[in-house]
Amino acid sequence: MQTLTEFLSWLSGNILWGAPMLVALSLTGIILTLGLRLVTLRKIPYAFSLLLKGRHSTESGDIPPFNALMTAMSATVGTGNIAGVATAIAMGGPGALFWMWCIALVGMATKYSEAVLAVRFRERDNKGHYVGGPMYYIKNGMGSGWAWLGTLFAIFGLVAGFGIGNTVQSNSVADALEATYAIPHWVTGAILAIIAGLVLLGGIQRIGQVAARLVPSMALLYVATGILFIALNAGEIPDAIATIVDSAFNGHAAVGGFAGASVMAAIRFGVARGVFSNEAGLGSAPIAHAAAQTNNPVQQGFIAMLGTFIDTIIICSITGLVIVISGAWTQGASGAELTQQAFDILGYNYGAHVVAIGLALFAFTTILGWSYYSERCAEYLFGTGMILPFRIVWIVAIPAGAMLSLDFVWLLADVLNAMMAIPNLIALLVLSPLVFKLTKDYFNK
Repeated sequence: MQTLTEFLSWLSGNILWGAPMLVALSLTGIILTLGLRLVTLRKIPYAFSLLLKGRHSTESGDIPPFNALMTAMSATVGTGNIAGVATAIAMGGPGALFWMWCIALVGMATKYSEAVLAVRFRERDNKGHYVGGPMYYIKNGMGSGWAWLGTLFAIFGLVAGFGIGNTVQSNSVADALEATYAIPHWVTGAILAIIAGLVLLGGIQRIGQVAARLVPSMALLYVATGILFIALNAGEIPDAIATIVDSAFNGHAAVGGFAGASVMAAIRFGVARGVFSNEAGLGSAPIAHAAAQTNNPVQQGFIAMLGTFIDTIIICSITGLVIVISGAWTQGASGAELTQQAFDILGYNYGAHVVAIGLALFAFTTILGWSYYSERCAEYLFGTGMILPFRIVWIVAIPAGAMLSLDFVWLLADVLNAMMAIPNLIALLVLSPLVFKLTKDYFNK
């Protein structure tokens, strides 16, 4: 087991989440952004107008376009927005936040392309539900000869979900609630399993309904609280921005408990944590967007790209600014602990409650979102008969994750999560001419 752990750690740190993968994700985003002629950056207001109109729809699909985005965001808005940003700054310095912004801006084109292809090549299963995602646009878009690549994605997505989308999430919630409110792990696990079970047994319609209410509410609460704390220290904002930009291009020397970081460290951890947070390129979000009630892939693509914008440009920025303005990043902490310290400093000791509640809500919705992703992977591999057994196993895994030590599970999930990106990026590049054509035709009409 130790040998396997060491191998997975090397594979994750040097290959899958090292320079090769980060370069592949970045270059794919840049190629798609340029190929789309910056439309994903130029049409952000237009995308928000489509989102507002997408609360209700009578077009083909299972859930309204707005609910599809909220389902996707329920999986992406999570520990990455709280612990991921803090880890990036702790390891790469304040400049890591700048590179998170950069990977998000090009990642919007990646997320756009994923959703366009997901709607374009989706299918209906034998229960009448719309199913799609990388496994379907690989099989239907690249041809049956490439179906094995879609099968690999489904295997990675199915197994990774039980780690990154289930057990490590319930474990994070249990840790946060025990540290802040002394609630035992088993109590948190049982409550999460019961609530999640009530939602998941209702399928995508109920997940979409819950996500449409819970995700905007929790995001607004967290963002509003962060903005309030930042506003109370508005005089520090210019210096914080200057520190972030300077650190991005010049690195940052050791100060206090911060060991110092080079420019390469800022880029590496900024890009890695940015992708971990918004999942652009990993191929998870298009599974949710394939269920949207829409007849136009391009319109859903614009709605989908807002997930990356809201997740990283807005929510992660709030976390990062609170950390930099507070100065907590110089005290040697990392992860959720660093975010908690930062909110405590600016929030007059109320920060622990903000982070604990935010982490609990974010992680719970991640469990819901990823359950749908992994369920669709299981259906692709084994058929619709696997849906109910899958849901039962998923619910049982929640309290187990809350009570177990998950270092190896986290590592394995991290590896499989990255491996999902490999077949997805290949498909995005091969099918990119179709995405460009569909987009051009849409605006010509």
